[in-house]
Amino acid sequence: MMKFTVTAFVFLICTAALLSTTEAGKPRIIMRCRCIQTRSNPPIPRGKVLSLKVIPAGPQCKNEEIIVTTKRGTMCLNPSVDWVISLKEEINRRNVTKSN
Repeated sequence: MMKFTVTAFVFLICTAALLSTTEAGKPRIIMRCRCIQTRSNPPIPRGKVLSLKVIPAGPQCKNEEIIVTTKRGTMCLNPSVDWVISLKEEINRRNVTKSN
């Protein structure tokens, strides 16, 4: 009986240790800014943009982040530059038009 109790206790300790080190299927939350450097110039033509992702400021990063994907790759854009603001508005208009 004593052997069973010790084995059960060791099993419970190992299970607790394993569960505390795994995230059990929870989505990973990145708690830092994704954009370390941003691009301001030259402007990217609207036709070259494959996708645009806007990450609002929040607990993970104090800045709004705009990540654009083109055929050449992914880059972060400076959200306060005029051409980036108009690009973001144009993409939003395109998406609204497509969904209607």
